[in-house]
This record gives sequence, structure tokens and C-alpha cells, in this order.
Amino acid sequence: MTIRTVLFDVDGTLVDSNYLHIDAWQRAFAELGVPVDSWRIHRALGRDSGQLLRAVAGEHDDEWDDRARALHAKHFRELAPRLRAFDGAADLLRAVAGRGVRVVLATSAAEDELTMLRSAIGADDAVPAATSADDVDEAKPDPGILEVALRRADAPAAEALVVGDSVWDMTAAARAHIRSVGVLCGGVGAAELTDAGAREVFEGPAALLEALDRLL
Repeated sequence: MTIRTVLFDVDGTLVDSNYLHIDAWQRAFAELGVPVDSWRIHRALGRDSGQLLRAVAGEHDDEWDDRARALHAKHFRELAPRLRAFDGAADLLRAVAGRGVRVVLATSAAEDELTMLRSAIGADDAVPAATSADDVDEAKPDPGILEVALRRADAPAAEALVVGDSVWDMTAAARAHIRSVGVLCGGVGAAELTDAGAREVFEGPAALLEALDRLL
């Protein structure tokens, strides 16, 4: 099976950002008078923001949801100086591109957050295309982001591979009929990732880089 395109999730997959997102969401919910345990937020990370809000804070009106998103964005911007790419992340993207395989970033993050994440990775020279939550009506686990990514890469699903850290990444890949592998650096266990559809699980980008020739 030939892989000609790799679709990378970003938060928790290439950048050590999940726990900063948890902090930002927790501060947002506290300001809105709805304290939420951090583990509940972690379990929902990677999902469409509307689904995350309902899962961890319950049903609220659109105005409340918009306020929560705005507060999260504000706090995440404040935490952005702490963003760092995982070891091997930039090297991995460049190694994939260097083998003639197309690299596309496919994230449930908003476009302004993606800009910060890309800056933390520092490998835009290897990334010809990217998609974000701003490109679709609903983010992961809906497959729309991955489908947009395939169109931008002019790539068939049968020749693509998804790399992600959450069960939502694996679920979206399965719904889009794309093979997937998982990484543990986002904080989700190997069994959950494989149960959700990951064909193989790696510790993080550096471990994936070591296995790259076999995977591609």
C-alpha cells in the first residue's frame, strides 16, 4: 500500500499544547461560573468546539458558547509563549516531504490558533497545505476536515495516512476511509487509539520518524 499524502493533526500530535488548551478552557469555564474538572476537558480535546462545550459544560445558548470560545481563545493566546513542538516534529514533516510525500496539517483548531502552532513547529517549508476548523461547519470526529485536506492535496483517501493523538482523529479517519496511526504524546492511551481505528501507535513524532520508511 503506497502512501502519497500524510494528514497530520497538530495539537497534541506535533505540538505539546493539549495541557495549555485544558488550562485555557478551565479558566474560561470558571469565568462563566461553570467550574469543570480538567480531566473532563482532556477527554474532549480534539473534538469540534461545540461538541466539547456540550460534553464538559452542558447545554447553553449560542451566546454563552460564543463567550466561552472567545475566553478560551484569549487565555490560549496568553499561554502561547509556552507552546513547543515535540522532539522530532519538524524533522518528521521535512522527512515526509523529502520522500516526495505530500504533507497537510488537518486540525480541529481555529485558524488563528493554527498560526501559533505552525510557528512553534517551524517547518512551514515542508507544509504546502493546511486545514482548520474554520474550513468546515463541524470539526472532528466529523470527517470534513480530512476531506478538505484530501482535496487540497489532490489526493485519494486510499493513498493517504492520518497521524493523530486522539480518538476523534482516529474516528474521523475511519469515517473518511483513511488509514491512521496514533501517537501517545497527547495523553491518550494506546488501547483507546487502536480501538478507535489506529493501525499502529507510536510514542511521538521522533518514534514515528524512526519508523517512517516502513510506514511509507
